[in-house]
Amino acid sequence: MPSHDGVSCSPTGVSRACVLHATVFYGVLLALVLQAGAARAAGLNDTGIDFCSNYYSTIPTSCATVANDGGTYTRQDGSYGRDEQAAGGQLTKVGGGSKGFDFTKIANNGGALPASNALGNGATDWACTRDNVTGLTWEVKSASGLRGQNHLYGWYNSNNATNGGYPGYPDVGGIVINPGGSICLTKNRCDTEKYVQDVNATALCAASDWRLPTVKELEGIVDFGSVNPTIDLEYFPNTPSSPFWSSSPTAYPVDHAWSVEFYDGIAAYTPNAYALPVRLVRGAP
Repeated sequence: MPSHDGVSCSPTGVSRACVLHATVFYGVLLALVLQAGAARAAGLNDTGIDFCSNYYSTIPTSCATVANDGGTYTRQDGSYGRDEQAAGGQLTKVGGGSKGFDFTKIANNGGALPASNALGNGATDWACTRDNVTGLTWEVKSASGLRGQNHLYGWYNSNNATNGGYPGYPDVGGIVINPGGSICLTKNRCDTEKYVQDVNATALCAASDWRLPTVKELEGIVDFGSVNPTIDLEYFPNTPSSPFWSSSPTAYPVDHAWSVEFYDGIAAYTPNAYALPVRLVRGAP
């Protein structure tokens, strides 16, 4: 057996100290492996589609009237997953939210809140939403101010290691939308990189590690069973039905990045120079 921390274990003579030490060593090692696995054990949200349809009609029908596996219209999304469990009253949630989604309101001071709390600027007012399925915490847009719902930003990332080889445009690059003016709260701060900096400077929900979400993370809060906007408005109010920027650059064209449309939930590649809303996130990707 190997030697650990000065305890020598020979193949012919294994002492009680050696066995005990090896047991503790490998027990700690196993615990670390399990802990690392648990840290990566975040789940994925369902789609929000909790209904079924038939071939002849565009009107959604109850999944109870469509055979799951033995009929003509088999294995539909609404018959499986978290959404189906929620519809059947079989899903246990940490917080609230429609269908299979599970959200908790988070206060400006970082504490968890009851679902009844309202948005505000006070320490115990609601400002963020935690997704209990994925483990991510999301910025909630406000009616005005720095996080105002109507503010727009160009896509900009000065880090060559993550920008896909094209940084985009600082302060939306002088594009024709509202020329010469400010389309965010502060003139000359209207790009995604500066917005991340400005929100982190406020320590939103007692955190300063906010970032732009990846396209897959942003797709994770889309409710495809809703429309205009495709999101749970109880936990994400002030959401315009428009595309939001992700951090994910496209491989081609190089001057584009991925956005997610919150009118219909579709992800699309969008020119960096376009001005779009932004919703920040924090937590392990």
